[in-house]
Amino acid sequence: MFNKILIANRGEIALRVIRACKELNVKSVVVYSQADKESLPVYMADEAYCIGPPPADQSYLNMNNIISTAQLSGCDAIHPGYGFLSENPIFGEMCSGSGLVFIGPDKESMVKMGNKSFARKTMIEAGVPVVPGSESVIEDKEHALRIAEDIGYPVLVKASAGGGGRGMRVAQCAEDLEHAVLTAQSEAQASFNNNKVYLEKYVEEPRHIEFQILGDGQGNAIHLGERDCSIQRRNQKIIEESPSTALNSRLRQKMGQLAVAATKAINYKGAGTVEFLLDNHSNYYFIEMNTRIQVEHPVTEMVTGVNLVKEQIKIAAGEAMLRKQEDIDLRGWSIECRINAEDPDRNFLPSPGTLTYYAPPGGPGVRVDSAAYTGWTVPSNYDSLIGKLIVWGEDREEAVSRMQRALDEYEIQGIKTNIPFHRRVLRNAFFRRGEIYTNFVQRRILPE
Repeated sequence: MFNKILIANRGEIALRVIRACKELNVKSVVVYSQADKESLPVYMADEAYCIGPPPADQSYLNMNNIISTAQLSGCDAIHPGYGFLSENPIFGEMCSGSGLVFIGPDKESMVKMGNKSFARKTMIEAGVPVVPGSESVIEDKEHALRIAEDIGYPVLVKASAGGGGRGMRVAQCAEDLEHAVLTAQSEAQASFNNNKVYLEKYVEEPRHIEFQILGDGQGNAIHLGERDCSIQRRNQKIIEESPSTALNSRLRQKMGQLAVAATKAINYKGAGTVEFLLDNHSNYYFIEMNTRIQVEHPVTEMVTGVNLVKEQIKIAAGEAMLRKQEDIDLRGWSIECRINAEDPDRNFLPSPGTLTYYAPPGGPGVRVDSAAYTGWTVPSNYDSLIGKLIVWGEDREEAVSRMQRALDEYEIQGIKTNIPFHRRVLRNAFFRRGEIYTNFVQRRILPE
């Protein structure tokens, strides 16, 4: 096991890794920007070092400063959390070249799965169904038109690099395609410094189903069931749950086996997700693999009892996985709501500022992953996530009722939050019946 781990991230995920380190008797080091000098991870880590001013490219994305801090503080590994450098193969390679273990997959896996068009080819070779689409990036307008004509409209233009819903546009017909490609390319360039895009058949009103996987890079891989991430706004996940109302045991087993096959196909090491679109006829298609811990990982922890961050660290330390697929048993139901500093009444405008009062909910089956506290200032430099509210119930009905109760208890003053929006979703009759899909928010919530 490692002696000391540097956490190259901030907020609730940094705090989450600190807690895992404490349980493993590993010392923790956090790096922080000037905007986060009063943050909870800075207080709770064994050591904390400022690495730059608030802009992320001068702090949390500054690879040289992070690695130098890890070396000078005597760390033997770096945990990247999610976002920032978590899926950056160059950073992973720099860690290895500096004598540090990158707690995540190797460079080859990140490159393969980070390039969406290459990932499609890899999955096809592994026998995993993929959404019909281009086998390579789009070369020009004529190429895009030919591909779209072959697979049929509507089509989805997707950034080849990156994720998080950025660089995606739908074209309903040939007249829409050129604008969709140009817009997606521009957004992809701004978000990922890579403007390459490819085309997929647009699956209308699908569910977004992802399978949590663990691989130890020694030939062993398992899945830990699925998460339904269909409640989204602008392709950004808002509410997640496990299991999904759309999967029965047979479909879960079949899709899970494919997720494991995909994991083994690249000899994957660490925690990740294999993500599918599921239509209303139970047809499913691979869309991407995320080579990191996910924001929504707690719902899987709640229904399996597996601490995914601790498993990440153990695997990175060279331990072979002892758990077998038959050891994984889904118990009960879990739901997560992302609590963001934003104003739902003003088109979800970010609402940074100081929390004049902060009182998270509690009670049976309630978990809050957050680094917030009364007096803490939500900075404007990063995304608006304040924390994650997670509940567990013996069944979905109890989980929904418990989440409603927890949302009513959650008190945050001084800024606007999306808690009222979550209440609206949970009251919705379609949501209560489990009839959800990726455009659920646009169809069932926002028109109110």
